[in-house]
Amino acid sequence: MTNKNFGIYAAIASAVFLGLNPIFGKHSLLAGFTPLTVVTLRTAGAALLLFVVMYFFKRKFLYIYPIGLVGCLLAGFINGAGSILYYTALSHLDASIAHLLYSFYPLFLVLWQLLDLQPIRKLTSIRLIASIIGVILLISTAQHQVDVVGAILMIGSAILYALHLLINQRVLYEVPAPTVTLYTLLSMTLTVTIAYALFDRQLPLLTYAWWPIIGMTIFTFASRLTLFLGVKHLGSVQTAMLGLGELLVTVFVAMIWLGEQLYWTQWIGAALLGSSLLLIAFDKFTPENRKSTRFLAWLNPPRVDTDIPWRSQP
Repeated sequence: MTNKNFGIYAAIASAVFLGLNPIFGKHSLLAGFTPLTVVTLRTAGAALLLFVVMYFFKRKFLYIYPIGLVGCLLAGFINGAGSILYYTALSHLDASIAHLLYSFYPLFLVLWQLLDLQPIRKLTSIRLIASIIGVILLISTAQHQVDVVGAILMIGSAILYALHLLINQRVLYEVPAPTVTLYTLLSMTLTVTIAYALFDRQLPLLTYAWWPIIGMTIFTFASRLTLFLGVKHLGSVQTAMLGLGELLVTVFVAMIWLGEQLYWTQWIGAALLGSSLLLIAFDKFTPENRKSTRFLAWLNPPRVDTDIPWRSQP
């Protein structure tokens, strides 16, 4: 199996797991959990699960070089803040509408990359435009008005999610995906736990339905690992484009589980989104530049000066 195919399968698996999270998240909120409680429990549970697996079976992946650790901690802080925004927004919005808005994150990823002077291929741009049109069509026929506060929070979450992907892309050049996943999740856990201690501190009751939290923990663990495997072998933009498949998962599961329906314009939007995902087979991409030239330049591997006479001359 080629690296590209492996990355595609990993990104698709991540999309499936991530697409189920909004459904389980909404069930958790309806069961009585607060947004900060939901994000703290599922993130801490996923981090603990991954640490136990790596400690007993892949202990060598616990090592990480200092600047890589700093990158993971920064990415985890950013994504932790984004997760807080996401689940707070989810308390204001239906799961399907929330994830439709969140699915704009590839657009923000492209904008972040343009700021970092990273190349964007023509077919990737076409796929991105098709995806944006598809998302707009999916949203345009919503029967109820979208909560403005929830929408703004969800867009903010998408912006932060895109930035954390780009930061981790830099770290993944030098660090295995499981290692990046672990330390990013640990940083996310610290971020959301501090927020929970400062702004919530409401203990969940044992009488609550805990199965959505357990499901989210497992899906978060699996989705984070497969996400960074995809980023490592495909690059952040290509993984994000395939990650739009999570939107289809969310919509279809909502139809089956929650009884929601799509109108004909929304089906056109779903078809455009699906076509964008299929076009990855024809997108002859090149990986993002190994070295950043702008605001992520500090994460570049150290430069070795080849002019230094390493061996003394006789």
